[in-house]
Amino acid sequence: MPPVPDNRLSLLNSAPINIQGRYVLYWMTAVRRTRYNYGLQRAVHCCRRLQKPLLVLEALRCDYPWASDRLHAFILVGMAANQRALARRGVRYFPFVEREKGQGKGLLKALAARACLVVADEFPAFFLPRMLAAAAGQVPVRLEQVDSCGLLPLRAAPHDFKSAYAFRRLLQRELPAHLAQPPSPDPLAGPRLPGPARLPAGIGRRWPQANGGLLGANSRDLAALPIDHSVAPVALAGGQEAAGRRLKRFLKRSLSAYLEGHNHPDACATSGLSPYLHFGHLSPHQVFGAVANQEGWEPSRLAHTTSGKRSGWWGMGASAEAFLDQAVTWRELGYNFCFYRPDYEQYGSLPDWARKTLAEHAGDQRDYVYPPARLAAGNTHDGLWNASQRQLLQEGVMHNYLRMLWGKNILAWTHSPRQALRVMLELNNRYAIDGRDPNSYSGI
Repeated sequence: MPPVPDNRLSLLNSAPINIQGRYVLYWMTAVRRTRYNYGLQRAVHCCRRLQKPLLVLEALRCDYPWASDRLHAFILVGMAANQRALARRGVRYFPFVEREKGQGKGLLKALAARACLVVADEFPAFFLPRMLAAAAGQVPVRLEQVDSCGLLPLRAAPHDFKSAYAFRRLLQRELPAHLAQPPSPDPLAGPRLPGPARLPAGIGRRWPQANGGLLGANSRDLAALPIDHSVAPVALAGGQEAAGRRLKRFLKRSLSAYLEGHNHPDACATSGLSPYLHFGHLSPHQVFGAVANQEGWEPSRLAHTTSGKRSGWWGMGASAEAFLDQAVTWRELGYNFCFYRPDYEQYGSLPDWARKTLAEHAGDQRDYVYPPARLAAGNTHDGLWNASQRQLLQEGVMHNYLRMLWGKNILAWTHSPRQALRVMLELNNRYAIDGRDPNSYSGI
Protein backbone atom coordinates (compact mmCIF):
# COMPACT_ATOMS: atom_id res chain seq x y z
CA MET A 1 0.00 0.00 0.00
CA PRO A 2 1.52 3.37 -0.98
CA PRO A 3 2.22 5.98 1.71
CA VAL A 4 0.03 9.04 2.01
CA PRO A 5 1.31 11.94 -0.16
CA ASP A 6 3.40 14.38 1.87
CA ASN A 7 1.22 17.36 1.05
CA ARG A 8 -1.76 15.67 2.68
CA LEU A 9 0.04 15.12 5.99
CA SER A 10 0.80 17.80 8.57
CA LEU A 11 2.00 17.80 12.19
CA LEU A 12 -0.03 19.47 14.92
CA ASN A 13 2.55 19.22 17.71
CA SER A 14 6.22 18.55 18.26
CA ALA A 15 5.86 15.49 20.51
CA PRO A 16 7.74 12.36 19.46
CA ILE A 17 6.46 8.97 18.39
CA ASN A 18 6.41 6.63 21.38
CA ILE A 19 7.81 3.39 19.99
CA GLN A 20 6.95 1.69 23.31
CA GLY A 21 3.27 2.47 22.83
CA ARG A 22 0.67 -0.28 22.66
CA TYR A 23 -1.06 0.78 19.45
CA VAL A 24 -1.49 3.42 16.76
CA LEU A 25 -4.58 5.51 17.48
CA TYR A 26 -6.67 6.71 14.54
CA TRP A 27 -9.05 9.45 15.74
CA MET A 28 -11.86 9.40 13.20
CA THR A 29 -13.36 12.89 13.29
CA ALA A 30 -14.38 14.06 9.81
CA VAL A 31 -13.66 11.12 7.50
CA ARG A 32 -16.12 8.67 8.99
CA ARG A 33 -15.53 5.69 6.70
CA THR A 34 -13.18 2.76 6.22
CA ARG A 35 -12.68 3.08 2.45
CA TYR A 36 -10.81 5.66 0.34
CA ASN A 37 -9.53 7.23 3.55
CA TYR A 38 -6.04 8.75 3.59
CA GLY A 39 -6.13 9.05 7.40
CA LEU A 40 -6.87 5.38 7.94
CA GLN A 41 -4.31 4.56 5.26
CA ARG A 42 -1.68 6.57 7.15
CA ALA A 43 -2.56 4.89 10.45
CA VAL A 44 -2.32 1.41 8.89
CA HIS A 45 1.03 2.33 7.33
CA CYS A 46 2.32 3.34 10.78
CA CYS A 47 0.98 0.14 12.33
CA ARG A 48 2.91 -1.98 9.85
CA ARG A 49 6.07 0.08 10.21
CA LEU A 50 5.96 -0.07 14.03
CA GLN A 51 4.43 -3.57 14.20
CA LYS A 52 1.64 -2.35 16.45
CA PRO A 53 -2.13 -2.93 16.40
CA LEU A 54 -4.64 -0.30 15.33
CA LEU A 55 -7.20 1.34 17.60
CA VAL A 56 -9.93 3.44 15.94
CA LEU A 57 -11.70 6.02 18.10
CA GLU A 58 -14.90 7.55 16.72
CA ALA A 59 -16.54 9.87 19.22
CA LEU A 60 -19.65 12.03 19.16
CA ARG A 61 -20.06 14.91 21.59
CA CYS A 62 -23.45 16.26 22.59
CA ASP A 63 -22.69 19.97 22.69
CA TYR A 64 -21.51 20.78 19.19
CA PRO A 65 -23.44 23.69 17.63
CA TRP A 66 -26.90 22.69 16.38
CA ALA A 67 -26.63 19.17 17.86
CA SER A 68 -29.97 17.48 17.25
CA ASP A 69 -31.72 14.16 16.76
CA ARG A 70 -31.41 14.71 13.01
CA LEU A 71 -27.65 15.16 12.90
CA HIS A 72 -26.94 12.63 15.64
CA ALA A 73 -29.04 9.92 13.95
CA PHE A 74 -27.24 10.35 10.64
CA ILE A 75 -23.83 10.11 12.33
CA LEU A 76 -24.80 7.22 14.62
CA VAL A 77 -25.99 4.99 11.79
CA GLY A 78 -22.66 5.70 10.12
CA MET A 79 -20.85 4.66 13.31
CA ALA A 80 -22.72 1.37 13.31
CA ALA A 81 -21.59 0.77 9.71
CA ASN A 82 -17.97 1.46 10.69
CA GLN A 83 -18.26 -0.91 13.63
CA ARG A 84 -19.41 -3.72 11.32
CA ALA A 85 -16.72 -2.99 8.74
CA LEU A 86 -13.86 -2.91 11.25
CA ALA A 87 -15.10 -5.98 13.15
CA ARG A 88 -14.84 -7.98 9.92
CA ARG A 89 -11.18 -6.96 9.67
CA GLY A 90 -10.25 -7.70 13.27
CA VAL A 91 -9.60 -4.03 14.12
CA ARG A 92 -10.50 -2.69 17.55
CA TYR A 93 -13.11 0.06 17.20
CA PHE A 94 -14.11 2.26 20.11
CA PRO A 95 -17.36 4.19 19.52
CA PHE A 96 -18.07 6.74 22.22
CA VAL A 97 -21.20 8.90 22.45
CA GLU A 98 -21.56 11.51 25.15
CA ARG A 99 -24.63 11.06 27.37
CA GLU A 100 -24.01 14.38 29.09
CA LYS A 101 -22.00 17.49 28.35
CA GLY A 102 -18.30 17.05 29.03
CA GLN A 103 -18.51 13.29 29.55
CA GLY A 104 -15.90 12.69 26.84
CA LYS A 105 -13.37 15.10 28.34
CA GLY A 106 -10.03 13.36 28.83
CA LEU A 107 -10.80 10.33 26.66
CA LEU A 108 -8.46 11.20 23.81
CA LYS A 109 -5.65 12.10 26.23
CA ALA A 110 -6.10 8.82 28.11
CA LEU A 111 -5.99 6.75 24.92
CA ALA A 112 -3.07 8.76 23.56
CA ALA A 113 -1.08 8.10 26.72
CA ARG A 114 -0.70 4.47 25.63
CA ALA A 115 -0.40 5.18 21.89
CA CYS A 116 2.64 5.36 19.64
CA LEU A 117 1.07 8.32 17.83
CA VAL A 118 -2.33 9.74 16.96
CA VAL A 119 -3.60 10.22 13.41
CA ALA A 120 -6.62 12.52 12.90
CA ASP A 121 -8.66 13.91 10.00
CA GLU A 122 -8.24 17.45 8.68
CA PHE A 123 -11.36 19.54 8.09
CA PRO A 124 -11.19 23.31 7.54
CA ALA A 125 -14.53 24.41 9.00
CA PHE A 126 -17.01 24.21 11.87
CA PHE A 127 -15.51 23.46 15.31
CA LEU A 128 -13.09 20.78 14.11
CA PRO A 129 -9.98 22.95 13.55
CA ARG A 130 -10.30 24.34 17.09
CA MET A 131 -10.82 20.86 18.50
CA LEU A 132 -7.68 19.49 16.87
CA ALA A 133 -5.66 22.55 17.89
CA ALA A 134 -6.72 22.04 21.51
CA ALA A 135 -5.87 18.34 21.32
CA ALA A 136 -2.38 19.13 20.04
CA GLY A 137 -1.48 20.66 23.39
CA GLN A 138 -2.90 17.77 25.40
CA VAL A 139 -1.74 14.52 23.83
CA PRO A 140 1.74 13.38 24.89
CA VAL A 141 2.68 11.83 21.54
CA ARG A 142 2.91 12.90 17.93
CA LEU A 143 -0.40 14.15 16.53
CA GLU A 144 -0.80 14.17 12.76
CA GLN A 145 -3.70 15.38 10.66
CA VAL A 146 -4.39 13.97 7.22
CA ASP A 147 -6.22 15.75 4.42
CA SER A 148 -8.86 13.61 2.67
CA CYS A 149 -11.00 16.63 1.79
CA GLY A 150 -10.83 16.62 -2.00
CA LEU A 151 -9.12 15.53 -5.19
CA LEU A 152 -6.78 18.51 -4.82
CA PRO A 153 -4.90 18.67 -1.51
CA LEU A 154 -5.77 21.78 0.46
CA ARG A 155 -2.15 22.94 0.46
CA ALA A 156 -1.76 22.54 -3.30
CA ALA A 157 -3.55 25.86 -3.71
CA PRO A 158 -1.30 28.82 -2.78
CA HIS A 159 -4.15 31.07 -1.59
CA ASP A 160 -7.93 31.42 -1.59
CA PHE A 161 -9.63 31.94 -4.93
CA LYS A 162 -12.40 34.46 -5.56
CA SER A 163 -14.12 32.68 -8.45
CA ALA A 164 -14.79 29.22 -9.81
CA TYR A 165 -13.15 30.30 -13.07
CA ALA A 166 -9.83 31.12 -11.37
CA PHE A 167 -9.96 27.97 -9.23
CA ARG A 168 -10.79 25.85 -12.28
CA ARG A 169 -7.64 27.14 -13.97
CA LEU A 170 -5.64 26.01 -10.94
CA LEU A 171 -7.28 22.58 -11.10
CA GLN A 172 -6.48 22.25 -14.78
CA ARG A 173 -2.84 23.02 -14.06
CA GLU A 174 -2.30 21.09 -10.82
CA LEU A 175 -4.85 18.31 -10.51
CA PRO A 176 -3.49 15.79 -13.08
CA ALA A 177 -0.44 15.02 -10.93
CA HIS A 178 -2.58 14.49 -7.83
CA LEU A 179 -5.00 12.15 -9.61
CA ALA A 180 -2.07 9.74 -9.85
CA GLN A 181 -1.97 9.46 -6.03
CA PRO A 182 -5.49 8.42 -4.98
CA PRO A 183 -6.24 6.85 -1.61
CA SER A 184 -6.41 3.08 -1.42
CA PRO A 185 -9.96 1.77 -1.91
CA ASP A 186 -9.25 -0.57 1.02
CA PRO A 187 -6.67 0.84 3.44
CA LEU A 188 -6.73 -2.41 5.42
CA ALA A 189 -5.83 -4.59 2.44
CA GLY A 190 -2.72 -6.71 2.77
CA PRO A 191 -1.26 -8.63 5.70
CA ARG A 192 -3.44 -8.71 8.80
CA LEU A 193 -2.41 -6.12 11.38
CA PRO A 194 -1.08 -7.12 14.80
CA GLY A 195 -3.76 -7.14 17.40
CA PRO A 196 -6.47 -6.52 18.20
CA ALA A 197 -5.49 -3.51 20.30
CA ARG A 198 -6.17 -3.65 24.04
CA LEU A 199 -7.75 -0.69 25.75
CA PRO A 200 -5.91 0.76 28.77
CA ALA A 201 -7.34 -0.33 32.11
CA GLY A 202 -10.36 1.63 33.27
CA ILE A 203 -11.17 3.25 29.92
CA GLY A 204 -14.37 1.30 29.40
CA ARG A 205 -15.64 2.06 32.91
CA ARG A 206 -15.06 5.80 32.76
CA TRP A 207 -16.08 6.18 29.11
CA PRO A 208 -18.59 3.39 28.31
CA GLN A 209 -18.61 2.24 24.72
CA ALA A 210 -21.82 3.09 22.82
CA ASN A 211 -24.22 0.17 22.59
CA GLY A 212 -26.07 -1.23 19.60
CA GLY A 213 -29.34 0.58 20.32
CA LEU A 214 -27.68 3.96 20.42
CA LEU A 215 -25.58 3.26 17.33
CA GLY A 216 -28.76 2.29 15.55
CA ALA A 217 -30.20 5.73 16.42
CA ASN A 218 -32.99 4.15 18.48
CA SER A 219 -35.54 6.86 19.27
CA ARG A 220 -35.56 6.04 22.98
CA ASP A 221 -31.78 6.33 23.20
CA LEU A 222 -31.81 9.59 21.26
CA ALA A 223 -34.47 11.00 23.57
CA ALA A 224 -32.17 10.48 26.56
CA LEU A 225 -29.38 12.64 25.08
CA PRO A 226 -29.08 16.39 25.88
CA ILE A 227 -29.53 17.54 22.28
CA ASP A 228 -32.24 19.40 20.32
CA HIS A 229 -35.17 16.99 19.97
CA SER A 230 -37.27 19.46 17.98
CA VAL A 231 -35.24 18.72 14.82
CA ALA A 232 -36.31 15.19 14.03
CA PRO A 233 -34.35 12.53 12.13
CA VAL A 234 -35.02 12.22 8.42
CA ALA A 235 -35.68 9.21 6.23
CA LEU A 236 -32.25 9.50 4.61
CA ALA A 237 -29.97 6.91 6.23
CA GLY A 238 -26.36 7.72 7.04
CA GLY A 239 -23.23 5.60 6.74
CA GLN A 240 -20.81 4.44 4.08
CA GLU A 241 -23.06 1.55 3.04
CA ALA A 242 -26.00 3.88 2.31
CA ALA A 243 -23.59 6.29 0.59
CA GLY A 244 -22.39 3.55 -1.74
CA ARG A 245 -25.95 2.62 -2.66
CA ARG A 246 -26.81 6.25 -3.37
CA LEU A 247 -23.77 6.64 -5.61
CA LYS A 248 -24.66 3.53 -7.61
CA ARG A 249 -28.24 4.69 -8.03
CA PHE A 250 -27.12 8.11 -9.25
CA LEU A 251 -24.77 6.60 -11.82
CA LYS A 252 -27.40 4.20 -13.08
CA ARG A 253 -30.44 6.48 -13.14
CA SER A 254 -29.39 10.11 -13.24
CA LEU A 255 -25.87 10.84 -14.42
CA SER A 256 -26.74 10.70 -18.11
CA ALA A 257 -29.47 13.31 -17.57
CA TYR A 258 -27.45 15.56 -15.27
CA LEU A 259 -26.55 18.26 -17.79
CA GLU A 260 -30.12 18.99 -18.80
CA GLY A 261 -31.90 18.06 -15.59
CA HIS A 262 -29.87 19.04 -12.53
CA ASN A 263 -31.28 22.58 -12.42
CA HIS A 264 -34.89 21.36 -12.60
CA PRO A 265 -36.36 20.31 -9.25
CA ASP A 266 -38.79 17.86 -10.84
CA ALA A 267 -36.19 16.14 -13.03
CA CYS A 268 -34.63 14.06 -10.19
CA ALA A 269 -31.22 14.40 -11.84
CA THR A 270 -29.25 15.62 -8.82
CA SER A 271 -26.89 13.20 -7.11
CA GLY A 272 -28.04 13.45 -3.49
CA LEU A 273 -24.44 12.78 -2.41
CA SER A 274 -23.81 16.01 -0.51
CA PRO A 275 -24.83 14.72 2.98
CA TYR A 276 -22.55 11.72 2.62
CA LEU A 277 -19.64 13.82 1.44
CA HIS A 278 -20.18 16.24 4.31
CA PHE A 279 -20.06 13.61 7.06
CA GLY A 280 -17.19 11.73 5.44
CA HIS A 281 -19.31 8.67 4.67
CA LEU A 282 -18.29 8.97 1.02
CA SER A 283 -14.97 9.94 -0.55
CA PRO A 284 -14.67 12.46 -3.38
CA HIS A 285 -12.10 10.08 -4.88
CA GLN A 286 -14.63 7.26 -4.79
CA VAL A 287 -17.18 9.47 -6.56
CA PHE A 288 -14.68 10.56 -9.20
CA GLY A 289 -13.47 6.99 -9.73
CA ALA A 290 -17.00 5.68 -10.17
CA VAL A 291 -17.87 8.38 -12.72
CA ALA A 292 -14.59 7.85 -14.59
CA ASN A 293 -15.14 4.10 -14.68
CA GLN A 294 -18.66 4.48 -16.07
CA GLU A 295 -17.32 6.87 -18.71
CA GLY A 296 -14.49 4.50 -19.67
CA TRP A 297 -12.12 7.33 -18.85
CA GLU A 298 -8.35 7.32 -18.52
CA PRO A 299 -5.97 10.18 -17.61
CA SER A 300 -4.70 10.56 -21.18
CA ARG A 301 -8.11 12.04 -22.08
CA LEU A 302 -7.50 15.18 -19.99
CA ALA A 303 -7.13 18.20 -22.24
CA HIS A 304 -3.91 20.19 -21.93
CA THR A 305 -5.47 23.53 -21.07
CA THR A 306 -5.68 26.15 -18.37
CA SER A 307 -8.51 28.04 -20.02
CA GLY A 308 -10.79 27.79 -17.01
CA LYS A 309 -13.67 26.60 -19.20
CA ARG A 310 -16.25 24.35 -17.56
CA SER A 311 -16.53 21.77 -20.31
CA GLY A 312 -14.10 19.92 -22.52
CA TRP A 313 -11.28 19.50 -20.01
CA TRP A 314 -12.08 16.17 -18.40
CA GLY A 315 -12.52 14.31 -21.66
CA MET A 316 -15.83 12.80 -20.57
CA GLY A 317 -19.41 13.12 -21.73
CA ALA A 318 -21.18 16.44 -21.26
CA SER A 319 -23.31 15.30 -18.30
CA ALA A 320 -20.35 13.75 -16.51
CA GLU A 321 -18.34 16.94 -17.00
CA ALA A 322 -21.21 19.09 -15.70
CA PHE A 323 -21.45 16.90 -12.61
CA LEU A 324 -17.70 16.97 -11.96
CA ASP A 325 -17.69 20.74 -12.22
CA GLN A 326 -20.09 20.80 -9.28
CA ALA A 327 -18.54 17.91 -7.32
CA VAL A 328 -14.94 19.02 -7.81
CA THR A 329 -14.66 22.69 -8.83
CA TRP A 330 -17.47 24.21 -6.77
CA ARG A 331 -17.18 21.85 -3.81
CA GLU A 332 -13.43 22.23 -3.47
CA LEU A 333 -13.61 25.99 -4.00
CA GLY A 334 -15.57 26.04 -0.72
CA TYR A 335 -12.88 24.03 1.03
CA ASN A 336 -10.23 26.36 -0.35
CA PHE A 337 -12.21 29.35 0.96
CA CYS A 338 -12.53 27.97 4.50
CA PHE A 339 -8.93 26.73 4.61
CA TYR A 340 -7.49 30.17 3.85
CA ARG A 341 -10.16 32.36 5.46
CA PRO A 342 -10.62 31.82 9.22
CA ASP A 343 -13.43 34.39 8.98
CA TYR A 344 -15.31 32.28 6.40
CA GLU A 345 -18.63 32.63 8.25
CA GLN A 346 -18.26 36.36 8.94
CA TYR A 347 -19.67 39.19 6.87
CA GLY A 348 -16.17 40.59 6.38
CA SER A 349 -15.13 37.57 4.33
CA LEU A 350 -17.29 38.79 1.45
CA PRO A 351 -15.31 40.45 -1.38
CA ASP A 352 -15.00 44.23 -1.25
CA TRP A 353 -17.17 44.69 -4.34
CA ALA A 354 -19.97 42.60 -2.80
CA ARG A 355 -19.96 44.51 0.50
CA LYS A 356 -19.91 47.79 -1.42
CA THR A 357 -22.97 46.83 -3.47
CA LEU A 358 -24.82 45.46 -0.44
CA ALA A 359 -24.09 48.66 1.49
CA GLU A 360 -25.41 50.79 -1.36
CA HIS A 361 -28.73 48.94 -1.26
CA ALA A 362 -28.97 48.29 2.48
CA GLY A 363 -31.55 51.05 2.81
CA ASP A 364 -33.73 49.96 -0.12
CA GLN A 365 -37.43 49.58 0.56
CA ARG A 366 -38.38 45.96 1.34
CA ASP A 367 -41.79 44.90 0.07
CA TYR A 368 -41.85 42.19 2.73
CA VAL A 369 -39.88 41.79 5.96
CA TYR A 370 -40.27 38.57 7.92
CA PRO A 371 -38.97 37.75 11.39
CA PRO A 372 -36.62 34.74 11.57
CA ALA A 373 -39.29 32.52 13.16
CA ARG A 374 -41.66 32.95 10.21
CA LEU A 375 -38.87 32.25 7.76
CA ALA A 376 -37.91 29.12 9.70
CA ALA A 377 -41.51 27.90 9.58
CA GLY A 378 -41.78 28.48 5.82
CA ASN A 379 -44.61 30.96 6.35
CA THR A 380 -44.26 33.72 3.76
CA HIS A 381 -46.35 35.01 0.86
CA ASP A 382 -44.27 32.97 -1.64
CA GLY A 383 -45.51 29.40 -2.13
CA LEU A 384 -42.39 28.12 -3.87
CA TRP A 385 -40.10 29.55 -1.22
CA ASN A 386 -42.28 28.04 1.50
CA ALA A 387 -42.13 24.63 -0.18
CA SER A 388 -38.33 24.83 -0.34
CA GLN A 389 -38.01 25.77 3.33
CA ARG A 390 -40.47 23.09 4.42
CA GLN A 391 -38.53 20.48 2.49
CA LEU A 392 -35.49 21.59 4.46
CA LEU A 393 -37.46 21.33 7.72
CA GLN A 394 -38.92 17.92 7.00
CA GLU A 395 -36.32 16.16 4.85
CA GLY A 396 -33.09 17.93 5.73
CA VAL A 397 -32.28 18.66 2.09
CA MET A 398 -33.12 21.26 -0.53
CA HIS A 399 -32.72 21.11 -4.28
CA ASN A 400 -29.48 22.83 -5.32
CA TYR A 401 -31.12 25.28 -7.71
CA LEU A 402 -33.81 26.22 -5.19
CA ARG A 403 -31.11 27.10 -2.65
CA MET A 404 -30.31 30.15 -4.75
CA LEU A 405 -33.94 31.29 -4.77
CA TRP A 406 -34.08 30.56 -1.03
CA GLY A 407 -30.99 32.63 -0.22
CA LYS A 408 -31.77 35.58 -2.47
CA ASN A 409 -35.24 35.98 -1.01
CA ILE A 410 -33.93 35.86 2.55
CA LEU A 411 -31.72 38.80 1.55
CA ALA A 412 -34.77 40.60 0.17
CA TRP A 413 -37.00 39.85 3.19
CA THR A 414 -34.73 40.80 6.10
CA HIS A 415 -33.75 44.21 7.47
CA SER A 416 -30.11 44.08 6.41
CA PRO A 417 -27.52 41.93 4.63
CA ARG A 418 -25.91 41.08 7.97
CA GLN A 419 -29.20 39.81 9.34
CA ALA A 420 -29.76 37.83 6.13
CA LEU A 421 -26.39 36.13 6.62
CA ARG A 422 -27.25 35.22 10.22
CA VAL A 423 -30.64 33.81 9.20
CA MET A 424 -29.21 31.74 6.35
CA LEU A 425 -26.46 30.27 8.51
CA GLU A 426 -28.92 29.42 11.27
CA LEU A 427 -31.50 27.76 9.02
CA ASN A 428 -28.99 25.88 6.90
CA ASN A 429 -26.82 24.71 9.78
CA ARG A 430 -29.71 23.68 11.99
CA TYR A 431 -31.82 21.79 9.47
CA ALA A 432 -29.68 20.71 6.51
CA ILE A 433 -27.95 17.34 6.70
CA ASP A 434 -25.16 18.83 4.61
CA GLY A 435 -24.99 22.12 6.52
CA ARG A 436 -21.96 23.29 8.53
CA ASP A 437 -19.84 22.35 5.51
CA PRO A 438 -17.24 24.45 3.66
CA ASN A 439 -19.37 24.22 0.54
CA SER A 440 -22.39 25.47 2.50
CA TYR A 441 -20.54 28.47 3.89
CA SER A 442 -19.13 29.50 0.52
CA GLY A 443 -22.53 29.01 -1.12
CA ILE A 444 -24.23 31.25 1.41
